[in-house]
Amino acid sequence: MSARPDTGPAASDGRPKTTVLTLQEQRRKGEPISMLTAYDYPTAQAADESGIDVLLVGDSLAMVVLGHANTLSVTMEEMLHHARAVSRGARRALLVGDLPFMSYQADVAEAVRNAGRYLKDGGMDAVKLEGGRAYADTVRAIVRAGMPVQGHIGLTPQSVNLLGGFRVQGRTAAAARALLDDALALEDAGCFSIVLESVPYRVAAYITERLAIPTIGIGAGAGTSGQVLVVHDIAGLYDRLAPKFTKRYANLGAALREAITAYRDDVTARRFPAREHAYAIPEEEWAAFVATAGAPAALSSREATAGPRG
Repeated sequence: MSARPDTGPAASDGRPKTTVLTLQEQRRKGEPISMLTAYDYPTAQAADESGIDVLLVGDSLAMVVLGHANTLSVTMEEMLHHARAVSRGARRALLVGDLPFMSYQADVAEAVRNAGRYLKDGGMDAVKLEGGRAYADTVRAIVRAGMPVQGHIGLTPQSVNLLGGFRVQGRTAAAARALLDDALALEDAGCFSIVLESVPYRVAAYITERLAIPTIGIGAGAGTSGQVLVVHDIAGLYDRLAPKFTKRYANLGAALREAITAYRDDVTARRFPAREHAYAIPEEEWAAFVATAGAPAALSSREATAGPRG
């Protein structure tokens, strides 16, 4: 892989900070862009150290972390809380904050303010919003205020009720043309990249070829400039939904349940804590304590197995 331009502060290992210009250069060179969701400090740290290009604090937080049925209920305050955690864990990746439902739809000025909160208070580098031509003016206003915007078209989860569920988009000629027009409008409005979700692969590849900015696919085939998935899906930590486009790389959910069960069994059988998990008190200090507090009637079996006091 060819070297990337030094476009910002370096991470601890010397790799340059990823910026919107980095992504444009990757697209120009044909280098695939890797993007992953993150919602907390340890996940962001692991993803950043693994070399992920872009970390998205997605509104999928509502489903995979907070347990809601869809993304509509998550608030701006909740998103900012998790954005701050992610920003503390990542040094190299480009950080993108997902504008949640009703944080930008009703008023352009409110959209600009909420985007600004992501960069000023949440430690993000850019924001993402759903919708096509209808939100071109909103994108322009946010970009005009100096903030990078990533678009998102195709299946837009915030419009799940309007779409009639989580359904593939762009399967007819008219629908595919509408997606192309949306993508071109977002590019013209100033988006630095566009997420294409649940779009037929030929449509996604065609849109990618027509644009001068990178596309990030999720359920859009291999013809996009990059790919994004939800970290809980690839790690096997979320099983309420299993979209066709996801790939499970680990089964951490099963491993976690096994670990918790083993812990419970150890506690129930008094195998934990064992001697190596206990702290000791010097014998003379114990004797002095007993002299002032009074000798115990008898040592419990639990204390007796905790290890020597010296």
